[in-house]
Amino acid sequence: MAKTSMSQRKTMGRVMHEYTHGELKSGRSGKAGKVRSRRQAVAIALKEAGASKYESKKENKQNLRKSKEKEAAGRTYQQEREGKGRVGARGKRESTRAMDGRSAKAPTRRRASPRRRTARGAR
Repeated sequence: MAKTSMSQRKTMGRVMHEYTHGELKSGRSGKAGKVRSRRQAVAIALKEAGASKYESKKENKQNLRKSKEKEAAGRTYQQEREGKGRVGARGKRESTRAMDGRSAKAPTRRRASPRRRTARGAR
């Protein structure tokens, strides 16, 4: 197998974690049911990480980018089941310690940018 980058290894680790916890699903949007075969889980992990030997370089790059976007948005099965969102993701669901790890239903509010205050009378 070719040498993988750190981001690819993280994605593969996340997919295998989903498999071991019974969260990994196959098919379009998980409609084919849970993955029971370890070999299939490894194949899914390699594809999501963009390290598959059956895909072209371009397809591998697209697959890794797609899964990284999914992780950043908090749409992985692991994040949905464990109630985690990416902390600090603007406009996305967030989870904080104050909420006991439960995902926020509404997107985060953006703060207004700080404006410079001028002394009264001096403009």
